[in-house]
Amino acid sequence: MDTTLNDIEVRVLGSLIEKELTTPEYYPLSLNSLTNACNQKSNRDPAMALTEEDVVRALDSLRFKQLAVLSAEGGRVPKYRHLLAEKMGLMAAEQAIICELLVRGPQTSGELRTRGERMYPFGNLAAVEEVLQELLVRETPLITLLPRQPGRKEGRYAQLFSRLPECGEDSSEARPEAARQRVVAENERITKLEEEVAALRGEVTGLQQMMAEFKAQFD
Repeated sequence: MDTTLNDIEVRVLGSLIEKELTTPEYYPLSLNSLTNACNQKSNRDPAMALTEEDVVRALDSLRFKQLAVLSAEGGRVPKYRHLLAEKMGLMAAEQAIICELLVRGPQTSGELRTRGERMYPFGNLAAVEEVLQELLVRETPLITLLPRQPGRKEGRYAQLFSRLPECGEDSSEARPEAARQRVVAENERITKLEEEVAALRGEVTGLQQMMAEFKAQFD
């Protein structure tokens, strides 16, 4: 099963993890709450302007990949929760680090400590680096240390649930607009569907030819 996530799926998964750790009293999240969490201006890079339809598509994909589920606690309003901790066997500190990398992209250990404190009390930089090491040396690593960029003293860590940033890509550089990112993702999805349809048509044509040859044996 392909578990590579696109940018919207990354944002949805990260937002679910964040809200579980920061506001557990309001978790699991309704579709409206989750969409607002994805689009919030603070603690997000890049900023996005997702519609509820965008979030529904991402949730459906995450459910197929066994990373999210419709919660039984929803009552009359459907609510959603992530399955990352259960699926990957993650502790709260590990979830906090991965969450930061999901919602804000590659960061240094110092940035992760400062920004991750709202989700887990790391205490010091050594505690963050210990968690980073645990995530790096897993049988299937969940993060990676990117090559140090020119002019930077420290390397940045990145999550491995989606594609790695291009070499030299920096969060301070201009990023494509959220709408453009959504269009690109939709175009990629349509292209993939077209390729699958073309492959199926080829299989049908092959089967038709085989059937014709089989019938010809009895003519």
